[in-house]
Amino acid sequence: MDAKTAIKEIKQGKISPLYLLYGSEKFRMNEFAALLEDQLIAKEDRDFAVIPFDLSETPVQAVVEEAETVPFMVERKLLLVRDASLFTAGKENAKLEHRIDILSDYLQHPVDFSVIVFMVNSDKLDERKKIVKTVKTAGTVLAFNPLGAEELLRWVEKGIRERGCTMAPGTAEILITNAGTGLQGLSAEMDKLCLFAAKGGTVDAEAVESLVHRGTEQNVFTLVEDIANLRLDKALDTLYELLKQREEPIKIAALIARQFRIILQVKDLSAHSYSQGQIASQIGLHPYAVKLAGEQAHKFSSERLRQILSALADLDYKMKTGAIDKVLGLELFMLRLGT
Repeated sequence: MDAKTAIKEIKQGKISPLYLLYGSEKFRMNEFAALLEDQLIAKEDRDFAVIPFDLSETPVQAVVEEAETVPFMVERKLLLVRDASLFTAGKENAKLEHRIDILSDYLQHPVDFSVIVFMVNSDKLDERKKIVKTVKTAGTVLAFNPLGAEELLRWVEKGIRERGCTMAPGTAEILITNAGTGLQGLSAEMDKLCLFAAKGGTVDAEAVESLVHRGTEQNVFTLVEDIANLRLDKALDTLYELLKQREEPIKIAALIARQFRIILQVKDLSAHSYSQGQIASQIGLHPYAVKLAGEQAHKFSSERLRQILSALADLDYKMKTGAIDKVLGLELFMLRLGT
């Protein structure tokens, strides 16, 4: 089952006695837990009915004991359990003894007045563990992995609509390019943009460029994009802006090298018929970043990319040994790319 199906079932009143949430997208995981809380527990009852646990401090048998305890003054309890590493291959806290057998026994006959939500900050569960198999049978297991490139664009557009605004065509791409792919950061920027546009207003590219601060990595991406399109004046403007922000030239060169390395990796893997998702998994990037790198890859041959990376390695050596002024070295590197 996926998260969308689970949400649909929750809204229809079909509640699982236990949810196991895992993946790298903490923001979406927290959104799901918040939705579950909204659907199950009245706002005035939450002080009594929503009970947090941290398995780095509390043994799992204490969670089961709480689940089996009849609720006080409320009809149903929601137990939010974090740091649930007992479902992964990672090391468990040696100071605590987690009685997994007690959780397994509970799952054979769970009570109907408690819902347990385990939240696991890991991309994978340890499928070899018996408790993982038990939870899959008795409860609901949901993965929260990074959204695909198109999914991320739709998520941004939907988020703007839910805030009572509209988004001009192409603006979602600019927002992601400026703010990055982190959902927490994007959500905060959408709040700001819709507050600026006012209810019923339109968020456009000009608003994004004016209000959304680009981080160093986003600036370097834009710089490389301008280099790829031979917009050297804009690329140099971005470089000078980074230097004005007191970014170390060696760090800037390293980030430029990282971006060109990503472009080369994406180009090579695409040539071997890897999908966007497979490439993202292979090189540890967000699928949207892979999409953008793929677009940049079309503008360079593999041989040209290797030459650029070689030139950057040479520049790095000269900078670190004092053979060239750092800023001058970066300027010359960028100017030579345009020839």
